[in-house]
Amino acid sequence: MDRITMAARLMIVSDLDHTMVDHHDPENISLLRFNALWESNYRHDSLLVFSTGRSPTLYKQLRKEKPMLTPDIAIMSVGTEITYGSSMLPDDGWVEFLNQKWDRKIITEETSKFSELTLQAETEQRPHKVSFYVDKTKAQIVMKELSDCLEKRGVRLNLLPRLDVKIIYSGGMDLDILPQGAGKGQALAYLLKKFKTEGKPPINTLVCGDSGNDAELFSIPEVYGVMVSNAQEELLQWHAENAKGNPNIIHAKERCAAGIIEAIGRFKLGSNTSPRDCADFMEYKLDIVNPCYEVVNFYLFYERWRRGEIDNCETYIASLKASCDPSANFVLPSGVEKTLHECLHTMKGYHGDQKGKRFRVWVDRVLSTPIGSNTWLLKFDKWELSGDGRYCCVTTGKISAKGSNPSEGCSWVNLQQKWLEGFEMKDDSTWFF
Repeated sequence: MDRITMAARLMIVSDLDHTMVDHHDPENISLLRFNALWESNYRHDSLLVFSTGRSPTLYKQLRKEKPMLTPDIAIMSVGTEITYGSSMLPDDGWVEFLNQKWDRKIITEETSKFSELTLQAETEQRPHKVSFYVDKTKAQIVMKELSDCLEKRGVRLNLLPRLDVKIIYSGGMDLDILPQGAGKGQALAYLLKKFKTEGKPPINTLVCGDSGNDAELFSIPEVYGVMVSNAQEELLQWHAENAKGNPNIIHAKERCAAGIIEAIGRFKLGSNTSPRDCADFMEYKLDIVNPCYEVVNFYLFYERWRRGEIDNCETYIASLKASCDPSANFVLPSGVEKTLHECLHTMKGYHGDQKGKRFRVWVDRVLSTPIGSNTWLLKFDKWELSGDGRYCCVTTGKISAKGSNPSEGCSWVNLQQKWLEGFEMKDDSTWFF
């Protein structure tokens, strides 16, 4: 949050399961396309917000399973928890707000009277959320009767001023009971009000979802919205009844993250050409010097080289060598120091060694800081998925523009890596960059 000193150019607020993350895409192609687009074009001046029904426990589990970026803000547990950054610092103001008119004990007592309700796992029971499974055919009746019971309980005990809840049904099975002031939409409204108070409201906001608990996001005024092509009937029905004809809300033609990329283009919110959509990295030229793009492109080439998706061409290696200062050094996570040219020479012999294998490379939290008129200090996390293993290095480096013309490109000056705790590789002899 602190890195955004002025209004974000774009704030994307996206649900995770079946929206940002496609569970029917084992190769995670659309998610990786979005990652490359965000880190190369938006990370430095925009905000990424994940808004999920998952609890912190299941959210962290998903991050271990999928190549997800680190969001600037995470809204979890159906909008009842807001945290910031990689350390997931909680928003105390939001907690204080939700404590009003909420009595979790009364909720659990009343819901225990409904045999149709099956409690979800203990990890999904949160301070401001009580969650159940309920059969789709019984959901509407149960919701009506439960709502009446809670209202009568509050009146009977004279508790109505502090018992004000909402019931949300989504996914054809999940029933969540929250404070009336909670929910994905209210959490977003709270953030937008907070940014406005701080004098830095986002210039544009794009909300993205696929299910009923995302509907509130689309109700926030002055936001753009995309229902991904695989959106569930409950969300499409809500749209037909409440927002049909609204030009700022679209039903994408593409699934999940690909639908989000599509929406960026259709609403003209910025570039929606992911570096992963460029077949030949040598042909794509930028109008400005963009160190973040150079980082993404560098590691995308590395992935494609080892997967054998590009030709074993000396021209490519020569181009990479030209993008590295002759004296540029690389400190491996083990502490071994080499020149970047040495690493490139070694890498030549590994062309296609990961062909047909489960091998992917992506970068996260790419930030560049100017330290001169044509030089930038870089910091990012470099991830590598190889077989069943996931490895990550906290990486720092320095890059300089070759000249005043962006077409001349950039030159790497140095690179240094350290293992991220919990994601170490025992032997980094084949860890090239």
